[in-house]
Amino acid sequence: MSTVASPAFPELVAPPAWRTVDLISDLHLQAGEPATFEAWQGYLQTTPADALIILGDLFEVWVGDDAAAQPGFEAQCAELLRRTAQRLPVFFMHGNRDFLVGPSLAAQSGFTLLDDPTVLVLHGQRWLLSHGDILCLEDTEYLKFRAQVRTPEWQAAFLARPLEERRALARSMRVQSEDRKRNPSTVWADVDSDAARNWLRQAGAHALVHGHTHRPADHDLSDGSGQALRRIVLSDWDAAAHPPRAQLLCLSPAGAQRVDLR
Repeated sequence: MSTVASPAFPELVAPPAWRTVDLISDLHLQAGEPATFEAWQGYLQTTPADALIILGDLFEVWVGDDAAAQPGFEAQCAELLRRTAQRLPVFFMHGNRDFLVGPSLAAQSGFTLLDDPTVLVLHGQRWLLSHGDILCLEDTEYLKFRAQVRTPEWQAAFLARPLEERRALARSMRVQSEDRKRNPSTVWADVDSDAARNWLRQAGAHALVHGHTHRPADHDLSDGSGQALRRIVLSDWDAAAHPPRAQLLCLSPAGAQRVDLR
């Protein structure tokens, strides 16, 4: 059986003033899908949360922080994040689509980068946060790709290419991804339950919250040992779908509650 190395579990300890924390992921923002962008913009302008944590794939693709240094869609997104970060803390964890988000964008937009995974300590509870892709152990082809593109050498070589060349490469990769989605023989891997359970025990957490799979659900990972363990999967966003999808998970003293923004 495939395994995943035991990671470090850094902590984000919420200050006492935080009552509610919103978690979102997999918006896959892109200029060609304005409805989702507008839903996200409306959410950012109105959320009453005390903090926002983005668990990856905010963007359909991110080819480098220099893309936000010139007028365009990326700069517009960066500005919205900056305005939001002026009134509440914003945290960002890399996904498989936007793993090249770096310290320059974080500084420009005022958000804090989080390691994957990170434990959120809130209201006396420990929530284990991850994008989720590294736990999809059966997706061996993707995990090999992930290991390659997360190396400093690969990223330095990619970011050294001209911006327009990087954009063209990203478009080509998106076409390949869409072709794979349409292939009826494609089998989509899910998070491995044993790996998730091991992470939770090592982190001393009661619930894993992640995105990536686009399969929103609440899974019971308890195995008879007497410890209640959960895996909470966030929804992706697609405001142009029928019905539209735009959902967050709100953590509060009452626990975890899904909120539909439609």
